[in-house]
Parts: sequence; C-alpha cells; structure tokens
Amino acid sequence: MMMIRDKTNLLQYIHATIPVSQRKAVEIADRFREKTIAKNEFLLQEGRICQEFHFLDEGFVWSYTHDVNGDDVTTNFYSNKQVVCEMFSFFKQRPTKENFQALADCRTWYISFADLQIAFHSMPEFREFGRSMLVTAYADLKQRMLSMVQDTAEERYNLLIHSSPDVFQNAPLKYIASYLGVTNTSLSRIRKEISKR
Repeated sequence: MMMIRDKTNLLQYIHATIPVSQRKAVEIADRFREKTIAKNEFLLQEGRICQEFHFLDEGFVWSYTHDVNGDDVTTNFYSNKQVVCEMFSFFKQRPTKENFQALADCRTWYISFADLQIAFHSMPEFREFGRSMLVTAYADLKQRMLSMVQDTAEERYNLLIHSSPDVFQNAPLKYIASYLGVTNTSLSRIRKEISKR
C-alpha cells in the first residue's frame, strides 16, 4: 500500500499566498495529488502541452530552452516549496518551448489542468489562490527581465546566491552561468573575485 505523505508544506504555501481559513486551505490542498519524479526525469518537454501544475515539496528542477545555435539556455531553477509550471503552456494549452527536468529525486503535489478548471469554477478561494500565484509569477518574471538589462553579471550572481543558495548546491555551474547570461569562464572569474574579498 502506498504511503500518502502529509501536505504541511503545501498548506503553509497556501496560507502564505492568500488569507484563508485552515478548513478552506485543506479544501484547496485536497485537490492536489502526490507524484514522485526521479532524478533526470522530465516533468515537461519542448513541443508538449503542460497539463500539470506542481508544488515542489522536495527536490530540485531546472528549466531550459535552446538558442539559435541549439545550445541549452537555463530559464529558471525550482527548489523546495516552489511552484513548477510552464504557465503560458498550461493556461493557454499550447505547446511549450521549454524543458523541465529534475536534477534530484523530487516529490510534488500536483493538479491537472482539467481538475484546476473544475476547482476554479466551484471554489472562489481557489480562484483567488490561482490569481495570486499568477501575479507572483508575473512579478518574478518582470524582475528577472529587468535584472538581465539593468544589473551587472556580478550583481545578478550576488542576487542569486542570496535569494537561492540551494541553486549552487544542486545545479552544475554551466547551468548557472547560462541562467546569469554569462560564459563559464566569466562565472569562474566572478566567483574568484568575490572569494578574494
């Protein structure tokens, strides 16, 4: 018999996202089902439509696309207690241009697109939960876009190491360099310069 783990982290995330009673938070959490994803397994691959919205309870995931030369370009990292979803593909039901791959064994709580639609139409609190998550996702994307334009590579590196130190424990440096928009050599130089201070 499969052991069902508790949803403590998911419930905490729901409470942090919207002001809601414990009973309603449990109702929202009850819509999510457990899934395990092995290291190196894909949650989503380019050309497919995203059908699942994941809350990452344990593990680490990276997302990437390919540039005009066919090289991997990191678009994001996801660690414990974060949402993993290709929002455009999920909500528009169009094929994605990104890949989402586990860099460690993962356990998630997920809801399918079909079940999410039912929850949206039957539960006002779930609609508010979804709206709040979309606003957060948009704000994060906007901040990253501005950072790539306005901040130096070293400033982006410092921001990443302070906001997401676990990235440096789970992702190869070449993935991090790609995410920061620098070469592997430039990342090594930045790390050396910072360590001297």
